[in-house]
Amino acid sequence: MAERDRVEGPRIGECARMVAEEGGLRPSVHLVLGSGLATLADRVEGAVHVHFSRLPGFPGTSVEGHEGCFLVGRIAGVPVLVQSGRFHFYEGVGADVVAAPVRVGRAVGAETLVLTNAVGGIRRDLAPGSIMLVDDHISLGFRAPLAGPAADGEERFPDMSAPYDPWLMELAEAAALQAGIPLSRGTYGWVGGPNFETPAEVRALRATGADVVGMSTVPEVIVARAGGQRVLAFSVVTNAAAGLGDGAIDHEEVMAYGEGAGEGLGVLLEGLLPRMAGDGYG
Repeated sequence: MAERDRVEGPRIGECARMVAEEGGLRPSVHLVLGSGLATLADRVEGAVHVHFSRLPGFPGTSVEGHEGCFLVGRIAGVPVLVQSGRFHFYEGVGADVVAAPVRVGRAVGAETLVLTNAVGGIRRDLAPGSIMLVDDHISLGFRAPLAGPAADGEERFPDMSAPYDPWLMELAEAAALQAGIPLSRGTYGWVGGPNFETPAEVRALRATGADVVGMSTVPEVIVARAGGQRVLAFSVVTNAAAGLGDGAIDHEEVMAYGEGAGEGLGVLLEGLLPRMAGDGYG
C-alpha cells in the first residue's frame, strides 16, 4: 500500500482530550445507544455534542439509527458520556475502530460501560418490546476486537468468566422493579451481520443457549473488560428472530420497536444511574 493511501486509526488520547475539553465534565458512566434508541439522548441534560467526524481517525457511521456522536452531560444528575451510534465489523472497519469509542470513554474517566442494543428474540417469552438484562453472551461473530498489539492499559488475555457485573445487574433489577418495568435476564448471541439470520441459524443459536441475537455489543464488552471497566447491558427486543414470527424482518421494523421500547428503558436508566453513583460505581 502506498504511503499516501494508508488510513490512520483513531488517536485515542487526542480524541479523549477533545471530548473532555468540550464536554467540561468527567463522566462516571459511558452509555452506548443501540439501533432505534437514539431518543434516549433527549434525556441528557445540558448536552454538549462532539461528532465522530471531528475526532481524529474516527470514520462516520453508516447505519440508519446510529447518529455518530458523543454527548457529554447529565442524566438524573449523574455525569455521563452518551454515545449515539456505534461501529460494527460489518461496516468494513477494523478492530481499532470498533473498539475506539470504548477506549475514548475510558480515557475520559468512565469506569462503567452501559450498553444498549436492538435484538431479535429467540426465547419465546421475549416478544417485541421486551427489555432483557444481558447476563452472559456467546460470541459467534468470529472477529477479535483485541486483535493486534495490546492497547495501553488493557490485558492481553482478559478473564471473561463474569463479563457483566453482578452487582450492577442487581441494581438494574431493583430500578426496574421500582419503575414497574418488566425485566428478565438472558444470554446475548453475537453474529457478524449485516444480514438477518436464517431460520436454521436461529435454531442453531437456540441450541447454543442464546436467548436473543444481535450484531453488536460483544466486541465492546471484551474491550471494556480488557481495560478493567465494569459492564452492564440491556437488549431491546425489536422482532421475533427468523422462523419464529410472521413475515419478513427489516431494519425499519427494528427502528420502530426500538423507539417504542426506548421510553421504558429511559425511565429505567434514570432510576438506575443515581443508584450506581450512590453505590460508588463509576
